[in-house]
Amino acid sequence: MRALILLLPAVLMAQTPPPAPAPKAATTAPATKAPAKAGTGAATKAPAKAPAKAATPPKPAGPPPLTTDEEKQVYALGLTMGKQLGQFDLSPAELDIFMRAVKDSVAGKPAIELNEWGPKIGALVVSRQGRVAQREKAAGAAYQLKCAAEPGAVKTDSGLIYREVTPGTGESPKATDSVKVNYRGTLVNGTEFDSSYKRNEPAQFPLNQVIKCWTEGVQKMKVGGKSILVCPADIAYGDQGRPGIPGGATLTFEIELLDISAAK
Repeated sequence: MRALILLLPAVLMAQTPPPAPAPKAATTAPATKAPAKAGTGAATKAPAKAPAKAATPPKPAGPPPLTTDEEKQVYALGLTMGKQLGQFDLSPAELDIFMRAVKDSVAGKPAIELNEWGPKIGALVVSRQGRVAQREKAAGAAYQLKCAAEPGAVKTDSGLIYREVTPGTGESPKATDSVKVNYRGTLVNGTEFDSSYKRNEPAQFPLNQVIKCWTEGVQKMKVGGKSILVCPADIAYGDQGRPGIPGGATLTFEIELLDISAAK
């Protein structure tokens, strides 16, 4: 009883004026709490508020559309240069350097002397072409094995893999004939690098003036027929490649033979 009486003044002093009648001692004395055990203190704390979600930043606007003919022509110039750059196998960092050089050149403020370093580009071409060709040949070898195992595929001594999709009728062309064809060309990764279908214009040429793969493969076709030719680099564009076609690349052509005309 004496302990409870000693606690009353402290309880009364903690109250704000005007003072309320003091409650009975038995109901106002704070209960003595046992000290929290280690590791359980979190249970006595008020739950922390969840952090506010960060506002979603607005998506950056894309490049403006190409509206005028001149804008599209300039863009086509960039595409052409981009294809030519393929032989250099540039990394993202190197591409940034290239873009910097273009801007510096246009501004007339080059960072190096072109007369000194320009002639050395040839060595870079040779080095990078070799690197690209080796990588493409490795990918092409695996792709050729897969294509040669497909039903109906025939592999010739040259390495050509020929597969008829739709039989044609009539005669087959000779190497000295001219042929009219529709075709689509792709790399081993499926990238399309050429298509007469997209141009909406069939191609016509003497059969002995194209890559060896075509000269050999199209002679196996008949008018109206469709075939697939898988062409190793050795009978396509070799280690040098072409714009849009890496050196050492294995190429796939889907060809439709439309007409044959004898050489004059």
